Amino acid sequence: MNQHGALDTQTSIQVMEILKEISKDKLIIMVTHNPELAMQYSSRIIKILDGRITDDSNPVDMNANEIYNEVDTNRYRRTSMKFHTAVRLSLNNLMTKKGRTILTSFAGSIGIIGIALILSLSSGVQDYITRVQEETLTSYPLTIEENSIDLTAAMSAHMETEVKAKEKREDDGKIHSNNTITDTLSIMSSKVQSNNLKQFKKYIEGNSSKIKDYVTAIGYEYNLDLQLYKSDIDKEIVKVNPNTVLESVGIPTSYMGMNMMMGEVWSELFENDEINNKMYQIVSGRMPEKYNEVVILVDENNKISDYVLYALGVKDQKELEAMYKKIGEGEKVETKEESYTYEELLNLSYKLLLNTDYYERINNIWVDKSEDENFLREKLKKAEEIRVVGIVKPKEGWTGNNSELGGILYTNDLEKYVIQKINDSYIVKEQKGRPNVNVITGLEFSKDEFSMDKLSDEQKMYLQSLPPEQLATIIASYKEQAEATYESTLLKLGSVDLTKPSAINIYANDFQAKEEVKKIIEDYNERQRKSGKEGNVITYSDLVGMLMTSVTAIVDMISYVLIAFVSISLVVSSIMIGIITYISVLERTKEIGILRAIGASKKDISRVFNAETLIVGLVAGGLGIGITLLLNIPINMVIENLANVSNISSLPPVGGALLVLISVVLTMVAGLIPAKFASKKDPVEALRTE
Repeated sequence: MNQHGALDTQTSIQVMEILKEISKDKLIIMVTHNPELAMQYSSRIIKILDGRITDDSNPVDMNANEIYNEVDTNRYRRTSMKFHTAVRLSLNNLMTKKGRTILTSFAGSIGIIGIALILSLSSGVQDYITRVQEETLTSYPLTIEENSIDLTAAMSAHMETEVKAKEKREDDGKIHSNNTITDTLSIMSSKVQSNNLKQFKKYIEGNSSKIKDYVTAIGYEYNLDLQLYKSDIDKEIVKVNPNTVLESVGIPTSYMGMNMMMGEVWSELFENDEINNKMYQIVSGRMPEKYNEVVILVDENNKISDYVLYALGVKDQKELEAMYKKIGEGEKVETKEESYTYEELLNLSYKLLLNTDYYERINNIWVDKSEDENFLREKLKKAEEIRVVGIVKPKEGWTGNNSELGGILYTNDLEKYVIQKINDSYIVKEQKGRPNVNVITGLEFSKDEFSMDKLSDEQKMYLQSLPPEQLATIIASYKEQAEATYESTLLKLGSVDLTKPSAINIYANDFQAKEEVKKIIEDYNERQRKSGKEGNVITYSDLVGMLMTSVTAIVDMISYVLIAFVSISLVVSSIMIGIITYISVLERTKEIGILRAIGASKKDISRVFNAETLIVGLVAGGLGIGITLLLNIPINMVIENLANVSNISSLPPVGGALLVLISVVLTMVAGLIPAKFASKKDPVEALRTE
């Protein structure tokens, strides 16, 4: 207003714009001394001078009663300001104070930035844990063994025992033993459970089980070691599986933790060719198509461990033996990297012996001749040949057993072939036909110690004909077999029942599928308990799942604590926004009076200031999310350089949207009291404010 109490031109234009917005379908009468505004915004202009009408742009000839009767009184309802009008007014006000608005929004975004960064790291770590679990599902499946231990129950019982031991104090002047080992062994033995894998295998392969819908493969292990030798037997006989390379050169498996680092060189492929094709990339040659074909596994850089090369007989094991002796004598050992062509590796082949091939029947006695080099050489000349037909490496993103060391992969058909041949052998058939007699010794199974008196005259005569070295070996074998049982003898011979695996490995499609498999196993156990068949209840181990669950719980706990601390800044910023909104109310007192004077209700005034806090909250939230996304870029770069883990800080879209919503809600809540205060201002008093 000017000094005479009239509105200036700019204010009048703003008022007319507001009236134009709120007067749709309503009758609004406005008095003004500005003819330009009247011509621009009015639909009908009446000029009055000294209380008399001097001009009417739309004169009416009807009398007052007729006018009144024809006017639709329902059209003239109470005026109301639309929300977008309130937003526009608030936006105009904020734009006039750009500096303060930006600083307020930035201050409000600090808390959002803190929480968003925590969410980004937490989400990224959770995604990384999930990726690790999915990548290791092939290396660490759900394993169900014939004899397993309930690790969770055992650990809980062990912790309870330790707590009780600490609480028990001895003050009798004596030193008492702490039964750590015996208590642990007692607890572990009480938690050992035998799994009926024969029944569970039948359930898996039956129509009632839905496990196959959630798995990539199901692997069955049997108590069988493939007996494989290097095919070149003219110079020396080299056994390549089971792996004996360390023992053959005199290196103990405990040396430098080698028993943990080195595994078996020969391992089995999945039965599902589609899975093998997803996991392995062919470097040269092809995948196995027959039972007697295998492939060599190298790492992602086309490298293979020298340990594997020694084990496979590619490198001379005598070199390793000489190297070990030099180390023992304190001499320096020089190593060099060697390379091999694809053709050199694809020309490798091996000889397969059955467990039963080591035995020869002499005078109705089955003699173990595995130490007889001439006997082995003759057997190997006639043995089945296993040929290398391809070289493969893991595809990107997959890490399997021995994928870094390398090795040889064979098919399940080879294992089935060996089992079938062993079960068809004469010695196994004889043993199964005489379950009470150990066919290797010719004696009945007994718990008594071995005695020469138990041998038949024919056996004694044969032993007397042997040289002292062979006689000592045979007697040692007899003593070993004295404690044998029917089952252990069949196991030694390699006889396996395909319906009764020693372990079942379940490879889930992904982490969620693994949880579904667990539910199916629990349902199976529950049905067995209800049927009174406790012996069929299955106990399984999920080592990676246990470890990752603990890590996930720790990450969640840390995230919650950090978010709780950072949330304090949100409360502080909300209070600050409330104070700034109150200051804005004081600054706009005259505007409030004008709005009320032209018909704005208390609700309209509240809506104007609520819209202002909404805009501030929206800008603060958007600013916080934008800054967080920018900060994630250098954070990811630093972490990738330090830990070689990419994209560890990643804000989930849903989390970002929720944080923006929280920012808007908090700022609007903070502005409710100032908005209510503004709506209660008396319009007359507000207009008088300077």
